[in-house]
Amino acid sequence: MKNFIISLLTVLLVFATSCNEMDQYPHNAVSSDNLTEEDAQLLLTGLYFYIQNKPTVNGYLTQDIVGGDLVRGGATGLKDPVLLVKDLVTPESGFVSGPWDGFYTALYQVNSLIVALDKLAASQSRNEILGVASFFRGLIYYHLVSRYGEVPILEAPFSGDIAASTEEEGWSFVEKNFQVAIDYAPTFSDKYYVSKQAAKALMARTKLAQGKLTEAAKLAEEVIGDTNFSLADFDQIFRGKANREEIFSFVNLLNESSVNLSASLYSRASANGGSYTYAPTTKVMNMFEPDDKRTAISIDMQETNEVINKYPGGEVTTDPIIITRLGEMYLISAEAQGLSKGLSRLNELRNFRGLPSVHPATEEDFIDAILNERHTELLAEGFRWFDLVRLNRLESDLGFERKYNRLPIPAKERSLNKLLNQNSYWAN
Repeated sequence: MKNFIISLLTVLLVFATSCNEMDQYPHNAVSSDNLTEEDAQLLLTGLYFYIQNKPTVNGYLTQDIVGGDLVRGGATGLKDPVLLVKDLVTPESGFVSGPWDGFYTALYQVNSLIVALDKLAASQSRNEILGVASFFRGLIYYHLVSRYGEVPILEAPFSGDIAASTEEEGWSFVEKNFQVAIDYAPTFSDKYYVSKQAAKALMARTKLAQGKLTEAAKLAEEVIGDTNFSLADFDQIFRGKANREEIFSFVNLLNESSVNLSASLYSRASANGGSYTYAPTTKVMNMFEPDDKRTAISIDMQETNEVINKYPGGEVTTDPIIITRLGEMYLISAEAQGLSKGLSRLNELRNFRGLPSVHPATEEDFIDAILNERHTELLAEGFRWFDLVRLNRLESDLGFERKYNRLPIPAKERSLNKLLNQNSYWAN
């Protein structure tokens, strides 16, 4: 696969600069008036780089940290998830503002390309580029809306102050973009390229987030039924082996990446080294059932250090970043269909992972089983916090204050954008 090295791309669009974070960095480029399909394809290649890198390591790990699965590594780190979250999640912290800035930086490039495409004649190539760019915009806004709640919606490069939209408007915009991707993105060819199927998978995730269960189940089932995909063992998925479970992942090659999850999760005791910035909690280390085939790839001991083991590169290399895979679709379908129809999907996944079927008696018990399975299946893949949020479990399960159901709008951004208010969770 072509390396996405941004230094090779001298074709990012020219628009006016501004100090406002909403107007993120136009960089070097050709004028959109002279854009050709070949230029647009190179710009699209650049988008893979931007969307992969701009969330930052903390952006990828936010859900697992704020969801209570990771604490500080090392002997002197904060070992209480609640205390760690209180330390990290404030309007002034870089932990909050870094990913925000990264998402809007990437959004600027996506919007620049989408606007430029309006000047190209309709063609299959042009439409496929639009589909992929819309997928990326949907992905960006999925993260923004699910994390921060009320955020500014930008459909073009923008300079100036802008108020936030409601969460409902935000979710509608996410759906709009994924629908364009479903309509126009190319069909699946490789897990490292955006496809219609990847857009359909993320639309299913988006529908589930809003409680649109019938639609979520239908979309997830369509992906499950696609012959391009089948469940695979964790040692294939997370050890760089060929598999048919991954629907879309960033390749995240060493020479093009600023995101090394493993370096933050592995310890010096590993063969590949690591800073051991974050460690799994004792609860995570003890949550896997006997005979669960996921355990050894999910967690490990490196001498006396408890570690997340899904990303083995350490400080030596980088690992792919999975955006969506088939195991998630099984869990979306199961949850969305409820106990009577969804239990078979849940148990199908469990059986594949080496575990016996479960038999919850009530819908409440079924949701508990789903949440537990999502915890073990999707550990350290960026799901835990929002799973607890959308199921109204964050306060009861982790003892967090209500405001932690959203991240605060960064104070730095509000100082630059005078129309941007703090979201309702952090306003008081």
